[in-house]
Amino acid sequence: MFFLLKKSGRIRDLRRKKILSGAFRERLMLAVISVYGCRYCSWAHAREALRSGVNQEEIARLLKGSIDSCPEEEAVAVLYAQHWADSDTKPDHEAIQRLQETYGIEKAETIDLVLRMIRVGNLTGNTWDAFLAKVSFGVLGNARQDNTWSAD
Repeated sequence: MFFLLKKSGRIRDLRRKKILSGAFRERLMLAVISVYGCRYCSWAHAREALRSGVNQEEIARLLKGSIDSCPEEEAVAVLYAQHWADSDTKPDHEAIQRLQETYGIEKAETIDLVLRMIRVGNLTGNTWDAFLAKVSFGVLGNARQDNTWSAD
């Protein structure tokens, strides 16, 4: 949280400078959600992805961890996002280097910022669900649900 507060100016610039398109940003978020499994984030970012022009089929695939329909120029970043989440925010040095070589330092830093933002959201949502499950003796909440989002 402290990191995001410190970077609040950069967060505001995310939309103004348009370093990443809305669709690219949402693909990154969906890739992280596919690992962490927050149902609140899944719902909100699927909706935002649709608004950003990502089609339903691609959203469903991204939430299942597949990048098959991801634009080729974004694939390295989306795979990095999954690796970043899988490695508990500690990606391999080679992965960081490839991200920077592919997109440049400024864009790679922006990608990192987006990933940190969605991690905070995911941790908050999953913590809330765990709390609901605990206080309701398992009736409410669902901390690690299956991220199936159908295009139907």
